[in-house]
Amino acid sequence: MSKARVLVAGAGPVGLVSAMVLADAGIEVELFERNASVMEDLRASTFHPPTLDMLDRYGIADPLVEAGLKARYTQQRDRRKGLIAEFDLSRLTGSTKYPFRLQCEQWKLNDELVRKLASYPNARVRFGCAVESVRQDEGGVTVQLRTADGTETARGDFLIGADGAWSSVRNSVGIDFEGYTYPERFLVVSTQFPFEQHFENLSLVNYISDPEEWCVLLKVPSLWRVLFPTPEHESDEQVLSDAVIERRLQGLLPQPQPYQIVHRTLYKVHQRVAAQFRKGRVLLAGDAAHINNPLGGMGMNGGVHDAFNLTGKLIEVLAGRAPIELLDLYERQRRTVAIEYINANTARNKKMIEERDETARTRIHDELRATATDPAASLDYIRKTSMFDALERAAEIA
Repeated sequence: MSKARVLVAGAGPVGLVSAMVLADAGIEVELFERNASVMEDLRASTFHPPTLDMLDRYGIADPLVEAGLKARYTQQRDRRKGLIAEFDLSRLTGSTKYPFRLQCEQWKLNDELVRKLASYPNARVRFGCAVESVRQDEGGVTVQLRTADGTETARGDFLIGADGAWSSVRNSVGIDFEGYTYPERFLVVSTQFPFEQHFENLSLVNYISDPEEWCVLLKVPSLWRVLFPTPEHESDEQVLSDAVIERRLQGLLPQPQPYQIVHRTLYKVHQRVAAQFRKGRVLLAGDAAHINNPLGGMGMNGGVHDAFNLTGKLIEVLAGRAPIELLDLYERQRRTVAIEYINANTARNKKMIEERDETARTRIHDELRATATDPAASLDYIRKTSMFDALERAAEIA
């Protein structure tokens, strides 16, 4: 196995986890990242219990738990009616070491993984090094790279494309990225304002429905984050302006003083799945393979699940214990889950939270209340929203 070599494009959590698992198995890994350092992405911040269980195998989970917040409860709220339903993740005790959602910034995971990779002599992480094109043959994959010093090439047995939604790897090998883009953009505003002192029994994770302007309210260690949809007709400059952000926060919770904004970002949201996750010796994972809206925190978590599934199979293939066709099973398992669970559930979450019809809104709220108060139904809901069901579905596919 010492001669095996895998190339990885992208130093986000998916690429870094993939590189770590392979390096730990003794495989030579070279990872390329176009940016000069780990990016401090302020969007992803939720770690589901099974993701933490996976990371725990490599000593990564507990440092994250120490740096984050344990969200035992998630809440479904309504701007007009207040708390609708609360779900207690401690009901997962016995099924996981981590019966809670962890609220922790994604970049902290990336930092831990970069430090971990530095301990492996067979792993190399190269920042400021972009994969521009890919070609492959029966024996391996060659990538053309662009660095500050010019162009160069690298070769490996396989290439993992974990280089994000605009993946150069995916585009270079001609894989379609099927789906659609939402007309509205999502605005994320970070503030130190203590919302927990103003909303009764507020949890760390809150989905707040409203027919006019729904939102998501999440707590990370030092900040509250508020996610709003934005009207199609408003320009980026309008949406990001102090006046518009202040109006939206005042609409959520009126205050005599202006809100102090620490960070703001605006991004387009998509529901897309690659037509293939494997093309020869090139494999896609994470956002390069599937992207979705953030309602439910399934994007980054699903990408990490991709990484563990894929690397487990790659290790078997490179060790000679399984034929290369085992990698087709990776595609069948994870592409099915991306379509049936991740994209389907996040699209459903958006539809529910933005519902305008009052009769439908009442029905949704009644169903949530009934689910939360029924022990069996509540546990089923928690397992589904924590992504246990998605992993079980993948494991069923042969």
